[in-house]
Amino acid sequence: MTDDAGRRMDAYLDRLRARLGGLNEAEVREILTELRSHIVERASVGGAMTAAAVDAALIRLGSPEALAAEYVTGEVLARAEVTRSPWHVLDSLFRWGSLSVSGSLVLLASIVGYCLGAAFLLCAALKPLHPHAAGLWLVPDDAGDSALSLRMGFEGAPAGSRDLLGFWIVPVGLVVGSLMVMLTTRFALWCARRYRKSLASRLAGR
Repeated sequence: MTDDAGRRMDAYLDRLRARLGGLNEAEVREILTELRSHIVERASVGGAMTAAAVDAALIRLGSPEALAAEYVTGEVLARAEVTRSPWHVLDSLFRWGSLSVSGSLVLLASIVGYCLGAAFLLCAALKPLHPHAAGLWLVPDDAGDSALSLRMGFEGAPAGSRDLLGFWIVPVGLVVGSLMVMLTTRFALWCARRYRKSLASRLAGR
């Protein structure tokens, strides 16, 4: 390896290291060691490891900033899979969503799922406090039709509306809300696993 080739590789890895915030030192060292070996292997394919060969290998990897963002996102998603906490899942999905359209779609679907689950849980909790207003109601509209409305009870029920479940909303809300949170978490983590596998394949093929 020429001195110029070594300096270019070190400069790239230094820029990458600076963008790997949020990862612990062991993870950073593992990533940098793996990438250094990958660059050396790619740049040595044609024989001597020259500065031009290193440049070509670095171009295939992409900018260190973009590459670091992918690594950090992959690690955050892996941590969310371990904790299975909705908060960690959403945090990791926000990172993924900033990188790709697929991540944005999974984030949107997960937000909808978590919000619906939280709404059912909150409705179940508020029913004893607002017994005549909280619950799942059938509410008439101006056109003469009716629509379902999950109400928290902070406002009185509209005239002509009907409480469909009464106090049954408490067990139903707890069960449905918990299931929606659980299924949303499983869906998000399943998508995250697929993304991490595709990310590993892309990085290996660069």
